[in-house]
Amino acid sequence: MVIAVVLIYVIRLFQIQILDTRYRNSADNNALYYRTVYPTRGVIYDRKGRMIVSNQPSFDVVVVMRNVKELDTLEFCRSLDITREFFDSRMADIRNLRKNPGYSPYTEQVFLAQLSVSEISDFREKLYRFRGFGINQRQQRKYNYEAAAHLLGDLGEVSRSEIESDNWYSQGDVIGKQGVEKYYETKLRGVKGTEVLLKDAYGRIQGSYYDGEFDVEAVPGRNLTLGIDIELQMLGEKLMQNKIGSIVAIEPKTGQILCMVSSPTFNPSELSGRHRGEHYQELQARPDKPLLNRPIQGTYPPGSTFKTSQALTLLQEEIIDTKTQYPCSGGFVFRGLRVGCHDHSSPLALNFAIATSCNGYFCWGYYYMIGAAKYGTPQKALTVWKDYMVDMGFGYTLGVDLPGEARGMIPNSDYYDRHYNRSWNGLTTISNAIGQGEVTLTPLQIANLGATIANRGYYIKPHVVSAIEGEQLDSAYTERHYVNVDKKNYEIVVQGMRQSVIDGTCRSANNPDYLVCGKTGTAQNRGIDHSVFMGFAPMEDPQIAIAVYVENGGFGAVYGVPIGALMMEQFIKGGLSESSKLKAEDYSKRAIDYGEEER
Repeated sequence: MVIAVVLIYVIRLFQIQILDTRYRNSADNNALYYRTVYPTRGVIYDRKGRMIVSNQPSFDVVVVMRNVKELDTLEFCRSLDITREFFDSRMADIRNLRKNPGYSPYTEQVFLAQLSVSEISDFREKLYRFRGFGINQRQQRKYNYEAAAHLLGDLGEVSRSEIESDNWYSQGDVIGKQGVEKYYETKLRGVKGTEVLLKDAYGRIQGSYYDGEFDVEAVPGRNLTLGIDIELQMLGEKLMQNKIGSIVAIEPKTGQILCMVSSPTFNPSELSGRHRGEHYQELQARPDKPLLNRPIQGTYPPGSTFKTSQALTLLQEEIIDTKTQYPCSGGFVFRGLRVGCHDHSSPLALNFAIATSCNGYFCWGYYYMIGAAKYGTPQKALTVWKDYMVDMGFGYTLGVDLPGEARGMIPNSDYYDRHYNRSWNGLTTISNAIGQGEVTLTPLQIANLGATIANRGYYIKPHVVSAIEGEQLDSAYTERHYVNVDKKNYEIVVQGMRQSVIDGTCRSANNPDYLVCGKTGTAQNRGIDHSVFMGFAPMEDPQIAIAVYVENGGFGAVYGVPIGALMMEQFIKGGLSESSKLKAEDYSKRAIDYGEEER
């Protein structure tokens, strides 16, 4: 019996001391303090190696509630430049299990986050007087250029749902909220480390435990290189001052986005640091919606830039050829329906129709396709038409490496069957021919159309990041997507776009140093028309494809073409000529008066 009792005690002691870690952990927690070491967040470069986003020191004031004793609250608030009301509210929020799940008076809590060096300096000098409080150093973003706010994104404090969905985060951590910062969060954030410190009986830190033998080093985040040219980006934002709209430029050969301008914009530094919330609310309250990333979230009628996709479809389906002529007596007029057009010679063939942006020509072509006997019914004809549009990158998201991309709208036969009880034809849906009516695209999709034409029939999925440190880029951003249209038909459309620059609606884009191809768009809406331009250059060795969309800017030639021309010159030539600099200054000062209806 004695031996049995002894064995039971031995076995139980073995379980408690060796197998069960609860008591050991409790003892360790009384003697040891595990401090999180935050990794350096990856920095971001532009295509020429210029650092556009880096890091700077940031400090969190932390507190262990059970250790707060004899606090001089007034002096504490003075040192941090906060009010007593804020102090009381913040301490209450920390103790509130609903707002701060998992709260424990024995664990470190964030009292105030992301203070700058100047904001923390006075507090740090007096820290010895505030028992229970401490300082953790981490980093916050530093934006080296006042540009590309929508594309780069920002960091904000993690929400409760974000903590629950990813155990990497804890209360007070920051996470990418928009743009590249959000999409590549797991690449940029790195891996946290741990510093093991020894505490005395009063909870005061006595130094490193075993000279850091049990510390775990933090792993820095991966650096990113973007395809954007920051100088091109800044020029675009300058040209779009006092205007609402966007500019998207793509390198056709790689699919890399060279610039992505959303106007109105803001300084990315406004959404960095402890005052991010205040600035975000101010931006959110503005009627011109500066937080909307228009290049990928704005959906617009593409207007006449869409006619290039119609030309390709009609050629491939053999509805037209280069010799096909259609009349245009002030527009498309048939069976009581009229779609207006500007004055030009009539009848006309495809090349001249693209150059002059003739509505009549493309309405006739679309009408004959939807009514063609080889398809059997308008429903089947429209399905063929829709499939071409989807194949060209419309109607669905392109898959750009940014959050929040919109898909736009390409109507299908089911859509019209529901609205017209299956009683419709080419006349009913004629607006599709000229990029109006139900058709909407994002500026990114319009730019991608330009890149596809520049490549004579293929595109690479547009993407912002061109390289990730230590990793291969996703193969989706290197593969070619070929459109089901013959290269010879693309060459025909290229010739029409070139003709548009020589003696058509894009004449102001002509440049003696390289051949420009372009297509204007004047997109109708309930207020003043939108000014649109889509083009690429040089013609035979395309380096840049671009889309410019200026809301309520009028004809495409008024704002779209000249802004697009300046952007192409900046990228191809590496700068603007003296005369172009004067034009850039002029267009940057031009303002559009947006009335309430347009807003």
